[in-house]
Amino acid sequence: MILRFILIALGLYIVYKVIFSLVIPIFRTTQKIRRQFGDMHQQMQDQMNATQNGHAGTQPQSAGPEPKKTRTGDYIDFEEVK
Repeated sequence: MILRFILIALGLYIVYKVIFSLVIPIFRTTQKIRRQFGDMHQQMQDQMNATQNGHAGTQPQSAGPEPKKTRTGDYIDFEEVK
């Protein structure tokens, strides 16, 4: 009788530890990863829609061509000698 009670209690303890140490953390992690993938997918969709509409990633065009930058100072052109 007492041995049966001890085995049942030990079995319940093992089931409890497996559920709360393994099953629930895996379930929570899976939900978190799915949510993050959903958020990334939504962001990508938003970016693609904005790009197709011409709103995102566009830089304002300047009225004229950019002036060439000239280097001032000493610059020596060299060739590699073998």
